[in-house]
Amino acid sequence: MPRGTPAGSPATAGHSTEGTWMSRLRATDLTLAYEQRVVAEHLGVEIIDGSFTVIVGPNACGKSTLLRALARLLKPRTGVVYLDDEPIGGLPAKQVARRLGLLPQTPITPEGITVADLVGRGRYPYQGLLRQWSREDERAVTAAMEAVGVAELADRPVDELSGGQRQRVWLALVLAQETPILLLDEPTTYLDIAHQIEVLDLCARLHQEGRTLVAVLHDLNQACRYATHLIAMRDGKVIAQGAPGEIVTAELVEEVFGLPCQVITCPEAGTPLVIPADRRRSLAVAEPA
Repeated sequence: MPRGTPAGSPATAGHSTEGTWMSRLRATDLTLAYEQRVVAEHLGVEIIDGSFTVIVGPNACGKSTLLRALARLLKPRTGVVYLDDEPIGGLPAKQVARRLGLLPQTPITPEGITVADLVGRGRYPYQGLLRQWSREDERAVTAAMEAVGVAELADRPVDELSGGQRQRVWLALVLAQETPILLLDEPTTYLDIAHQIEVLDLCARLHQEGRTLVAVLHDLNQACRYATHLIAMRDGKVIAQGAPGEIVTAELVEEVFGLPCQVITCPEAGTPLVIPADRRRSLAVAEPA
């Protein structure tokens, strides 16, 4: 049973010790694979409504693969992903896109497209033969750009922007979908530390405004600082899950990442802070005088 799961709960559930909760997005008994390479077997998760859930783990452990399955970008070999208690694979694409937004790891920007036009593509789920661009679409796009602080860049080509600005524009596209659930695959990749914090602060604000967020992050300390619920994976399995302050210990970090460390309380945020062991000091002590 993954640590952080109360006794009597399903081994794959994301149950919290805080009491009952709801889950609009969940997966049961997944086998995930790319052609002949199996990434995960018997994998299950439940995303707590209203949480900021962060998935962590070493490279190639299945984090992004799980997120792709939750977003219906990867069809499970076995098992089912449920959205609002319905198998997500059987739902119309536009219906899914009205409930669930995805920021992929490395989105491709169409050449020459402006910020406003790119963000406007987030309104695709609401378009159809009988419904074209409307005042409601315009309102949603403007609100999304204002929310992430790129409204003044509306007429700028996206490929002229900095990495941090581009990431905010892509996040605005997802916001323009106006979905209650947001999936973010490594939203801080390729960003410097200042832009990483800027994007994560924005995600935290979106969560505080009522959205459910699920993000894959590489930085464990950032995950501990921002997540309300943490899922730690290794080798395609959930090793532990729960509030960061409840599950992140030196023993867990070494088990999941193979990293000897200390875990202390962050003096700024009050969350777990992982301090890696100084291997140079260990080597110096081991050397003969």
